[in-house]
Amino acid sequence: MRLQELPLGPLERALLASLQRLQPQAPEAVLACAALCSETLASGDVCLPLARVAGRRPWAEFDFALPALAELRAVLASSALVGTPGAFAPLILEGERLYLARYQAYEQRLAERLLVMSAERPEVDETRLAESLARLFAFNQQQPDWQRLAAAQAVRRRLAVISGGPGTGKTTTVVRLLAALLEQPGGDRLAIGLAAPTGKAAARMAEAIRNAKAELPLADELKALLPEEARTLHRLLGSRGDSPAVRHDAARPLALDVLVVDEASMVDLALMAKLVDALPPQARLILLGDKDQLAAVEAGAVFAELCEGRGFDAAAAAELQRITRQTVPVEAPRSALGDAVVLLTHSHRFAGDSGIGELARRINGGDAAGTLNLLRENRADLAWQAEPSQSALLERLERGYLPYLQAARKGEPAVAFTAFTAFRALTAQREGPWGVSGLNEALETRIRRRYSLAERERWYPGRAVMVRQNDYALGLFNGDIGICLASEYGLRVYFEGEEGFRAFAPARLPSHDSAFAMTVHKSQGSEFSEVLLALPESPSPLLTRALFYTGITRAKHKVEIWGLPARLSEAVNTKAERAAGLAQRLGVTLVEPSPAELSAPPPGQLDLF
Repeated sequence: MRLQELPLGPLERALLASLQRLQPQAPEAVLACAALCSETLASGDVCLPLARVAGRRPWAEFDFALPALAELRAVLASSALVGTPGAFAPLILEGERLYLARYQAYEQRLAERLLVMSAERPEVDETRLAESLARLFAFNQQQPDWQRLAAAQAVRRRLAVISGGPGTGKTTTVVRLLAALLEQPGGDRLAIGLAAPTGKAAARMAEAIRNAKAELPLADELKALLPEEARTLHRLLGSRGDSPAVRHDAARPLALDVLVVDEASMVDLALMAKLVDALPPQARLILLGDKDQLAAVEAGAVFAELCEGRGFDAAAAAELQRITRQTVPVEAPRSALGDAVVLLTHSHRFAGDSGIGELARRINGGDAAGTLNLLRENRADLAWQAEPSQSALLERLERGYLPYLQAARKGEPAVAFTAFTAFRALTAQREGPWGVSGLNEALETRIRRRYSLAERERWYPGRAVMVRQNDYALGLFNGDIGICLASEYGLRVYFEGEEGFRAFAPARLPSHDSAFAMTVHKSQGSEFSEVLLALPESPSPLLTRALFYTGITRAKHKVEIWGLPARLSEAVNTKAERAAGLAQRLGVTLVEPSPAELSAPPPGQLDLF
């Protein structure tokens, strides 16, 4: 096989060149599968299911087809480049899944550690725990009170996985379960850490916990022990630039007894494996997230796979009922994690008559017809433009941001940030006229015209930007939002900080983009009063159920959808499945997707950021 003939990226070409040096006569099928393994990582898959590519032409423009499944597996198994789990080889074949060796090791090691953690039971004073839970969750009247049940499991287990949609009280739950932990014997000596995948998520988590502490029915000396700072996972682990190695691992564990990770659905396989490796043997891990949200941009959908195993058997339900005095439904656990997984189901944000809440349920249920019918009902908190045009969309965006632009011209950061959270435009993709780049450019042209600004003027009062790379020296992180305002020193870009607003000269900022329109991926974890979700006119592999759900649930009061009925139906009907083996390693019995369902979009179309 001549490498120059393959339609591959530079990473895949370098990989194949390396493999050919190791085995100059490597079969074409092995090299092709190696390249495909690398490409699948860009699509979010952890491994290459052979059924996806066997007997097919992997690259439509290249006249090369792989052998049928049985023959392909035999060719791979006989190659010196391919080993079985535990072997020292660049590729690992496990059943009918082919991995790059590093990712097979990540997945296997993570599963082993999680199974050990889920089986261990820390010493707990159950009488004191029952009293703590009754007092800390007395405000909840739901039956069963899933927040209370989740807190009980987090105290009684080394591993707790808590999933819930917007408004289900994940922050309330974690603050109160930490309070219950502090009230346990020796709890005042616990080292508790807070972390999140991004700087923005970490800052929001810390702020939410600081705000929630005031209302806690907890002794002041214990309340003072609740952490008020959160770090990014990369900073917590001590990432070393472009190296996959981190400072903290099994040999140099974190000095923590309890670690809470928010927005865990955004954590990829590699990062989660390193995180679990770095925990001391007796530490508790509490993962918070929403299993229905978009998964990490990098390979893996770890949180969603963990949530597949939820369920309380009769013994676990009886234990919980005795401690919490809650009726606990019995459901056979679907994995070895079992009762470590708890789903929060009651939304305090979306009332029973909420259109947004009902829309979210129909989207997650895969009910495309019901989704369209609901949008046609003209609910007060739902709006739908079924025949969108770009000119009409730009006019709507200009009207939507006008109150913010007027507020920003007053030069007061607090006023500007409050106004900016009132309305936000979200898109499915980055490129194209309906993507972030196209909408931001066109909208900023209109803003310059409205305020008679020079066409080439990049900075002006009211320009909103999003940071694209971490800058630890400045304390700015990927996803942070800044607003340009006039000051006594000229134009400055303000960012919200823990102790007020911080101002920077525009020239000092790390890589950034305008942020009037942002991708749904970048909006994860954020909340806005009103959201306008613009979907592309043409079919796109990015239009999935998870993206649609994540986009509409960023809105607290109203969501406005601009998209053709066909695009909405496609999004609801497309459930993104990432190829991986973690759930199976944890004992989850899943129905294997068909080769058609496993078909992945070309990596080049996945430019989410």
